[in-house]
Amino acid sequence: MAQLKITQSKSYIGSKQNHRDTLRTLGLRRLHDSVVRDDSPQVRGMVHTVRHLVTVEEVD
Repeated sequence: MAQLKITQSKSYIGSKQNHRDTLRTLGLRRLHDSVVRDDSPQVRGMVHTVRHLVTVEEVD
């Protein structure tokens, strides 16, 4: 199964509460934090919600 490397590239200051909650659910706590998650529809949906705050790379 493919995996996604998700990196927080912008601050969540001033963003909506659900965007903050989504970042926490993904495991991102501070700027330039990275997590590796399995590529699933649920993770893709969370990434889509905060797409302006994160960068995503596919990992083999």
